[in-house]
Amino acid sequence: MTGVSFTIEPGEVFGVIGPNSAGKTTLLRLLTRVVSAAHGEVRLNGRPIARLPHAELARQIAVVPQDAPRPFPFTVEQLVLMGRYPHGPGRFFETEDDRALAAAAMDATGVRHLAPLPLEQLSGGERQRAMLARALAQEPRLLVLDEPTSHLDLRYQAETAAIIRRVNTERGMTVLLVSHDLNLAAEVCDRLLLLASGRLARLGPPAEVLRREMLEAVFGCAVVVELNPATGRPVVQVAWPEGGGVRR
Repeated sequence: MTGVSFTIEPGEVFGVIGPNSAGKTTLLRLLTRVVSAAHGEVRLNGRPIARLPHAELARQIAVVPQDAPRPFPFTVEQLVLMGRYPHGPGRFFETEDDRALAAAAMDATGVRHLAPLPLEQLSGGERQRAMLARALAQEPRLLVLDEPTSHLDLRYQAETAAIIRRVNTERGMTVLLVSHDLNLAAEVCDRLLLLASGRLARLGPPAEVLRREMLEAVFGCAVVVELNPATGRPVVQVAWPEGGGVRR
């Protein structure tokens, strides 16, 4: 990453977009302290995250990975309750407050009815929402979502987008969204950061970032950008005719 500097404002939904190998995964790993920056630093509420104890970092940031882990022998409720672990030293047993917070998280993501089911019985979309419920149970200041709609059908994509916005508006939670889905990012994000070859190509509201000339330059293909008549947000499509829109 070179010359990438930005601030995520409290309470906003902030999206990171860009083509493959643009640096999205690297940026995500830096922001969540999976790797350390060779130059520069990442700060959380003004404090370098490199200096935060692991338990405090877990209370501040919750991550929902791109791929839900392979099913393991826990129920949905047990998985969600794991989100409470960072909130007490050496905790092995949940409290009534923990159970109430887990129930609220399952309600928010629409998986309360699945609470007693083993994870191995869930569909991919249901498992992804259970992982999101676990992250909400952590009560983080920053919720990080890595490709939250990958491998999901249209219904689950729409439900996930609605959950993201609801969590942001009702809980005031700051959300960082990393996605290849430009249209999801356009609909749910307040601002977008467009990466290209490890550099910041554009930063601003979706209407300013998702412009045809910019997208064609970064992604290397012809696109059509229109407005969603229902929301007024940009909608991006590949211009398929004559060679599939790929620039040679």
